[in-house]
Amino acid sequence: MRSNLFQVTSSIVALARSGKIANARKLFDEMPTRDTIAWNAMLTSYSQLGMYQEAFCLFEQLRLTSFMPDQFTFTAALSAAAGAKDLRYGWRIHGLVVVFGWQSSLAINNSLMDVYGKCMDPWNAERVFEEMGVRNEVSWCTLLFAYTKSGLLDIASEVFRGMPKAVQISWNIMIAGYAHSGDTESCINLFREMRDSDCCPDQWTLSALMNACSRVVECCYGCMIHGFLVKSGWGSSVEAQNSILSFYADLGAQDDVFTAIDSIDTLNQISWNAIIDAVMKTGNIDMAFCLFQQAPENNVVTWTSMIAGFARNGIEREAFNCFVDMIRNSIKPDELTFGAVLLACSNLAVLGHGMMIHSCLIQHGFQACAYVGNGLVNMYAKCGNLGASCRAFKDIVQKDVVSWNAMLFAYGLHGWAVQALQLYEEMIASGVMPDQVTFIGLLMTCSHAGLIERGQLIFKSMQSIHGLPHEMHHVVCVVDMLCRGGYIAEARLLSKNYQEVDAVEKSSSEAMLGACSAKFDITTGASIGEDLILSEPQKEMSYVLLSNLYCASGHWKEAEMVRKAMVDQRVRKVPGCSWIEVRNELTSFVSGEDSHPCTHKVHKMLHFLESELRHPCFFGFQN
Repeated sequence: MRSNLFQVTSSIVALARSGKIANARKLFDEMPTRDTIAWNAMLTSYSQLGMYQEAFCLFEQLRLTSFMPDQFTFTAALSAAAGAKDLRYGWRIHGLVVVFGWQSSLAINNSLMDVYGKCMDPWNAERVFEEMGVRNEVSWCTLLFAYTKSGLLDIASEVFRGMPKAVQISWNIMIAGYAHSGDTESCINLFREMRDSDCCPDQWTLSALMNACSRVVECCYGCMIHGFLVKSGWGSSVEAQNSILSFYADLGAQDDVFTAIDSIDTLNQISWNAIIDAVMKTGNIDMAFCLFQQAPENNVVTWTSMIAGFARNGIEREAFNCFVDMIRNSIKPDELTFGAVLLACSNLAVLGHGMMIHSCLIQHGFQACAYVGNGLVNMYAKCGNLGASCRAFKDIVQKDVVSWNAMLFAYGLHGWAVQALQLYEEMIASGVMPDQVTFIGLLMTCSHAGLIERGQLIFKSMQSIHGLPHEMHHVVCVVDMLCRGGYIAEARLLSKNYQEVDAVEKSSSEAMLGACSAKFDITTGASIGEDLILSEPQKEMSYVLLSNLYCASGHWKEAEMVRKAMVDQRVRKVPGCSWIEVRNELTSFVSGEDSHPCTHKVHKMLHFLESELRHPCFFGFQN
């Protein structure tokens, strides 16, 4: 009897490992008797295959039986909660761990910390760590990961320095954490420190370094790490090759991307995904699609790379269609898939499509996920449904700084300046620290609402209160705000004070030129416009703004000269474009084109609306 039970359990594990999970479950259901090992085998199989909801259901079934969950039951269930990033379920299992008296188990405590770390709750991870009677290297590294995952790198650094011994994985966690935050210099310094210690970098170390270097404009760091990677013998590892591909793709170095592709000896699923993603990043959509079709197997990562690539390259409708094809092919989307397709819906500004995706992600259980929720907030805001944006924001269980920023931009986009500023106060009160993007949203909101004094106070508080440096976008926002209020001289002074900040002078000059046009300041505007054209003769905006200024001021001869200079430089103005969604059909209109079959009717209606606006009483309507 016992021997037969062992054989069946072994068969369940073997079937699950070979991908035949349905057959494994069928065998499990047909077992006349089961022991805890059989339950654990099925539970672990679901968790390892990413079938987290099935693992949760099975765990609940186990609790209805007479079997008592053991250490392996809890670690498998906690692994599913960590994989699903389901903090509430993690709390529930934590409670059961205490009830059943397993809180002294090293493996369970490490699994609990893993759940809290992946769910962006480092404080509970630390509480578990502090209550542990016995710790090992995994305990330290899991706590370290919890802090780096939440972006608390200062605290993570303290934990790292306080470790009894820094092991290889702890170095990798720290380097990957700094890489994710975009702090390439700290990554390089840690790498040098690691080499001086007893630890040798592995493929994960070098992959994280390559990923960090892809965020820097200068390519020298990345090329140096690439050279070290090849010399150290890790050049043939899949992880290293994929990071090299991503590095050159992010640089836009198409030739280097194809050289890196040619150097790959054996292509596996991960390699195919990395190649497709890299080619998409270079903008070669046709080749990426051909590779997608040639790949022996396309998983959720492959499909997501295609959807994200289409959206990134401005082919949003193809991104949406690709998502539909993915569902038809029975590929289960993950949070990154939904994030990519929501971005496409945001750029299209097609509410119907966005609502369909929202319905789909609810069915898959992603409505509380911060990453997906952030995409929903952005999508509804850009599609004009601010109320739905607010509801999506409230549905996010664990709001991160991106969540608050998305809602703040949504209010700003719709002109709700008071609500945006109130939300900022709530954000600070909740303990979430603002970042550079937060202040861009606040300053843009103040600029469009004419809140000049409040905007200036917010600009000053960046450094004085939050210790954040003023970057180009922040200065340009304040310049734009001052220009809109008619303070052009003050705007020019501010721009000169921040000349050392990259691209501030050129970007702020465009804002000032636009303001001069609105205020009919021909002298200042002409000076700024001519300087812009001299510095960037191939940029259309300078010509257009200066021409508009001359036209608005009645200087037709000068306007004609600007347009002639534009023709001589072979600079073409990009025509204006707008689109509207009617009955789930998207119709676009391009300036200067009359190819649409309903153009005559559209012009007739526009003429009617214009007349109604100018003479409301004429058509029998009153304000």
